[in-house]
Formats: sequence, structure tokens, C-alpha cells
Amino acid sequence: MASTLGTSCSSLSSSTAILASRSLSSPFSKLPPLSSLSLTSGKSLYGGIKIQGGSKKSSRSSRFHVAVSSVATTEINTSEQAQKLSAKDSQRPVYPFAAIVGQDEMKLCLLLNVIDPKIGGVMIMGDRGTGKSTTVRSLVDLLPEIKVVMGDPYNSDPEDPEAMGVEVRESVMKGEKPSIMLTKINMVDLPLGATEDRVCGTIDIEKALTEGVKAFEPGLLAKANRGILYVDEVNLLDDHLVDVLLDSAASGWNTVEREGISISHPARFILIGSGNPEEGELRPQLLDRFGMHAQVGTVRDAELRVKIVEERARFDQNPKDFRETYKSEQDKLQSQIDTARSNLSAVQIDRELKVKISKVCSELNVDGLRGDIVTNRAAKALAALKGRDTVGVEDIATVIPNCLRHRLRKDPLESIDSGLLVIEKFYEVFS
Repeated sequence: MASTLGTSCSSLSSSTAILASRSLSSPFSKLPPLSSLSLTSGKSLYGGIKIQGGSKKSSRSSRFHVAVSSVATTEINTSEQAQKLSAKDSQRPVYPFAAIVGQDEMKLCLLLNVIDPKIGGVMIMGDRGTGKSTTVRSLVDLLPEIKVVMGDPYNSDPEDPEAMGVEVRESVMKGEKPSIMLTKINMVDLPLGATEDRVCGTIDIEKALTEGVKAFEPGLLAKANRGILYVDEVNLLDDHLVDVLLDSAASGWNTVEREGISISHPARFILIGSGNPEEGELRPQLLDRFGMHAQVGTVRDAELRVKIVEERARFDQNPKDFRETYKSEQDKLQSQIDTARSNLSAVQIDRELKVKISKVCSELNVDGLRGDIVTNRAAKALAALKGRDTVGVEDIATVIPNCLRHRLRKDPLESIDSGLLVIEKFYEVFS
């Protein structure tokens, strides 16, 4: 395994591949339509959620250009200050998460996955033109920093042997101490037209021709390890790529066997997909791999529609100034997310509530136990986001429709939305 880490200068060779990360933050979404449940609001609250501690400036990570040419040697040549300046100048403007009007259910699901990646991602289905991909891509501003092994193409965790690439783990077992750096969680787009070689990785042709050695060139799954893999129009994804995603999502590892190369590397990622149900259904095996499911509808209120149009026009006219107007709100949410991530392990949920969650899943005939696990995790993440250390009934009521909606068996004669069925069963069990 080898990688070349260099500064992002104008003289950098065109063969260099970009491993990008971005920063910033954003506001949030309201909780469910539960008349009996309420949240405090006031000066110390943001978006209905209490912020622990003062707001802090969102950290900015440097942006590196990585070219993996072999699996044998590693060369590092970096200038941190130049990288930060280059990343700031070349960053493509992203619509602020805080500026997105409505779509609270989708925004909440995304935020909970940032707080606890083990929730397992989110599937967003809804009408075309409702801001699904815009919202997902705006999430990149809120992604926190993680520790990675410097120069490693798999974003290996220096503190977890199970999340290390083979070469890094072998060097650690020999007593070598890896160089560590902080970088933003990576968001990788998986295009519909991607080839299997590009997704899984393949032999490095350039290295084979110039040096006559067999070397592995990592693909998108390697780049997405410990990050986010986003698939727009996921219901149109080719079956062979769906099979690859299923295999990696199930095992957390990607194994490549081709052209005399046999290599495995960690591939644990948050899977986020979006699509329009009118364009086709998603395979049930893949649908079950998404931890949460959000439904998005078209905004019907005329005033809100006008506001969305005006905001988008402002952004297109001057993205930099538009982003500045939402900077304070972005910073507040960034601080809130950082606090929630650090306090997540301290959040507790009563056994009685766990039993009732499992009873809801059982009475809805939910297959398997993923529904139980994801609901518990999502409720804890929401409690952490509110600044509490104990899960309440209102937390479960907020997240349980999104955790179970897509796991119910489909009845072609059923006219009621599956989310409403979950809510009805919830009130029946928890009342």
C-alpha cells in the first residue's frame, strides 16, 4: 500500500486523485406531530433542542490530494498551511443545510446518522425536485473530524485494529507507531454509470506497465470507508453494483480477486440513498440495509414555495455571501452535533422502553432484529442531540416510524401509509 500526499498547487500533476473533505454546519428540524409531547423552547435552545456549552467555531480540515500507485511504499510531502488555503480557495460552494426550508423528517434522519454512524444510513424517497440530493450534499458542511492514519488510502482508524487496512495493522503489530492526522469525514458519490472496477478497485495499470509490478488501485468503497457513500437515484442502480454494496454493507469489508491480486480492506460506511418511487422500487435486500427511511413531499404552501425560490436565486447569484448569512446558524448546529457525539455513550434507555420497542416490532411482524436495534440507536442519538442522558417516550415516538416504515411487509390492498401503521401501533403499546 502506498500513497502520495501532496499540496494542492497549480503545478500538481493531473494524475492526482482528490480526497476531499469540507466543513461548516446548519440548523435542524422539528419533532413529530405528537400533541401530548412537547419540547421546551427559549433563548438557550436552538431549533427546539438545547445546546450544551457555548458555540465553537467549526474546525477546518486540510484537503489532501491522494494518488495511490502501489501497495508497497509510502511517500509523504505535505505543507499544512498551503493545503488549508488551497482547500478554502478551491472548495465548491454547497447550499447551506440551514437554508433548506421544510423537509424536517429528512434533515432529522441525516443528523442522527452523523451523530451515530452505526444507525446504518438513511433512504430518502420522494417527489422529484424536492431537494433530496441538495440536502444530502449540504450535509458535508456538518461532518466532524476523525483520526486517520496519514497516507493510508483506506482511512484506517489508528485506535481500532478492526478498522485498519492490512498493511497498517501489520505495521502496528510489529510495534511501529503510525502517523496520525485529523480529517473531515468523507462523502463519496456513487454514480449510476460507475463500473464495478471503479467501485471495488482494480489493478493499477500504470504501475504494471511502467514498473512491471502488480499493485492495487483502491476504488470508491476504499475512499468511503469510515465515511458516507451517497447514491442518487439508488432505485435505478444496476443489479451488479447493488450486489457489491450488499456484500460490503453486510461484512464491512471489500474483497477484490482479479488479475492475480487478492486483497481485502475495510469498507464500513454510512449508506445514504435517494430516489423517486415512481421510477421503480428498490430491491428489498438493499432496502433493509438502510437504517432509516424518510419520505419527502412537495411543499404545498405558496408562501414557502416563494421563499424557497427566492433563497435559491440568492444562492445562485452570490454563493459566498449567501453562505455567510447562515454561518452563525451553521456554527450553532455544528457545536450541537459535536456535543451530541461526545455525549452519546452516556445516554441510557430504560429496559421497560426497550421491551415496548421490541413489542411494537413483533406485533408489526417486522422480520429480523434490525428494526429493534436501529430504533434503540436512533432514540439515543436524538436524546443526545437534545442534550439529555436518558431516552424519553417522545424520542422513540419521533424516530420509530422512520426506523420501521420500510421493514413492514407490503400489502398491495393496503391504502394506509406504513408510517401511520407504525404510529398507531406505537400508541397502542405505549399508552
